Amino acid sequence: MAIALDNLRVGRTYEFTNLGENRRFQILARISSEDFRVKDLDTTEVYTIEELLRWGRGKDYDLDEWNPEE
Repeated sequence: MAIALDNLRVGRTYEFTNLGENRRFQILARISSEDFRVKDLDTTEVYTIEELLRWGRGKDYDLDEWNPEE
């Protein structure tokens, strides 16, 4: 079950699936009530959550905290 955007925390790492794309990112900063600056852990690119959700939420939408030790 996906967590809500307002439950994201700066410094934590999350795994995101939407429209067939899988991303792992770390939250760098909160820039508005529902937007965050994030760093992609695979590409080291910095972007915002809004950019990831710009095209909507697909049937496969999922957002969960990622813990590589599990």
